[in-house]
Amino acid sequence: MSGSNRVRLGAVSYLNARPLVWGLDRKPRFDLRYDVPSECARLLHDATIDVGLIPSIEYLRGPGPYALVPGPAVTSRGPVASVALYTRLDPRDIRSIAMDSSSRTSVALATVMVRRAFGAAPETVSMPPDLDAMLARADAALIIGDIALFLNPQSAIDNQSAIRNPQSAIQKIDLGELWTQSTGLPFVYAFWAGWPDAVTPGDVEALQQARDEGVAHPDEVARAYYPDDPGRQAVAARYLRDNIRYVLGDEELEGLRTFYRYAAELDVVLYDGSLRFYHAEHHGAR
Repeated sequence: MSGSNRVRLGAVSYLNARPLVWGLDRKPRFDLRYDVPSECARLLHDATIDVGLIPSIEYLRGPGPYALVPGPAVTSRGPVASVALYTRLDPRDIRSIAMDSSSRTSVALATVMVRRAFGAAPETVSMPPDLDAMLARADAALIIGDIALFLNPQSAIDNQSAIRNPQSAIQKIDLGELWTQSTGLPFVYAFWAGWPDAVTPGDVEALQQARDEGVAHPDEVARAYYPDDPGRQAVAARYLRDNIRYVLGDEELEGLRTFYRYAAELDVVLYDGSLRFYHAEHHGAR
């Protein structure tokens, strides 16, 4: 915990995280900053922030045991639209993946699902999220977040090459959809987690209330995020309503534990089966 009475809160800069921080910038209790998910995790691991909206896999990678804020999370049950593999190949033939490393949970999810669903164990390389460059380097590309939400994979195809080789068409494999098809469970991408005793019961309630308000105002969130682009506003509001869920309930926790178990089986993380929460009296699917 910082030396002041403020909670240093690290949020994710992507659209899908904005409902979780509704109004928090106006609360003097929280000192709020925005970063990509992997940087948010690094800041928490370094104790530069007290609580972060971290990629779920990073909960298992901290220097000490973290606690989860019960309730708010970024999850999906079915298509997520913003976490996807792109490839021109049959997925069973993927031997290399260029990974957008902005979120290590998505990297771990791609590793798990390519192995479990397609029986492949590809080599990986970390690259910036540029589909053309990634597919020039590897058999498949993992792209996440706002870029994936608005990416038209066919825009990466040269028209003449597509005519000469129909196999040049790029398919988008939605990893949220693939996970739920494979497991029957939701997938948990991120949640608030932090150092022991970093937040009070009142702070937990404030984070839950921010989520409730943000989820109730998807159109306002979309307009604020894309203030000068009505077309993107419409896509963003629909995405927030239809693709992303914000409750860490019992099914989501089962999905999270399943993901941790699968990742541990591939030596991606170590997992002892436990999850720790702030202030048990506030735990639940609210």
